[in-house]
Amino acid sequence: MGERDIKRGETGSMKNRKLSQQQIQELIDLAFEAREYAYAPYSNFFVGAALLAKSGRLYTGCNIESCSFTPTICAERVAVGKAVSEGEREFTAIAIVSAPQGGGGGENEAAPCGVCRQLLFEFGADTLVIGAKSIEDYYVMTISELLPKGFGPNQLTEGE
Repeated sequence: MGERDIKRGETGSMKNRKLSQQQIQELIDLAFEAREYAYAPYSNFFVGAALLAKSGRLYTGCNIESCSFTPTICAERVAVGKAVSEGEREFTAIAIVSAPQGGGGGENEAAPCGVCRQLLFEFGADTLVIGAKSIEDYYVMTISELLPKGFGPNQLTEGE
């Protein structure tokens, strides 16, 4: 479950960062699989993520809670951490799914929290974010659309 190559659909082009419906649905499906491993005994809110690196490798993550709350980590950051620890630095897309205990995503699609938005922005403002209620019901936005005027590495080097 840690990593694998994602199938590439005929209509999707990784170079222009567009994904086919098949690719999007596979990412969503893998995020649902990752959600099964979530450790959320305090909030009972389970989250899964599937991150596609530009290399074509896929990394999954789930949320992990702690009774002291501060060490709690989101599914998106688990997936990014796994990818970065394997040498990845550029990402194409991430799919996120969530549900309270017992299933059912409610009325809202999954969305990354502010910390996760900032971390995803760090590795590319054009990374696609897929927030899904189901394999058929989802949105696709760039991280820069979810975090307008985000603070990134370019701000640290401007003016040099």
